[in-house]
Amino acid sequence: MKIKILAIGKLKEKYLQEACKEYSKRLSAYAKLEIVEIPDEKEPENFSQKDIEILKAKEGKKIIEKIKDKDFVILLDVQGMFLSSEDMAQKIENLAVTGKSSLVFIIVGSSGVSEEVKNKADLSISFFFFFFPHKLMRVILLEQIYRSFKIIRKEAYHK
Repeated sequence: MKIKILAIGKLKEKYLQEACKEYSKRLSAYAKLEIVEIPDEKEPENFSQKDIEILKAKEGKKIIEKIKDKDFVILLDVQGMFLSSEDMAQKIENLAVTGKSSLVFIIVGSSGVSEEVKNKADLSISFFFFFFPHKLMRVILLEQIYRSFKIIRKEAYHK
């Protein structure tokens, strides 16, 4: 299975880079992983709602350019459906069984998601009732994908 994560912004924090590196290494036993960092747009000072919409549209366009027709697109969205770890594992397994071997997960920036990206998504999911910084979500997503494969294979989770 191929898994691509499209993430707005570059990870600058060493501790987040190290966590992503560790989970990427663990995932390599189960899937081919690609993480694509998409440059974020600078928020103007004293920005209006219109400025935010323009920013989301620009970032959305960059995201959509990285998606192929055969990709199954999963958007991380605070308004998405809540999935437990077991639900996510079941979803990934069902997609693989039905021939969807290329999954794309999207992590948008702090300004939110454009309507174009929402419309492109095949599934919108949320992990929490809480808000987390989008850069931390990359680590959380990698961990949940890794956990999903461990559940699918009925393997003990590495602690």
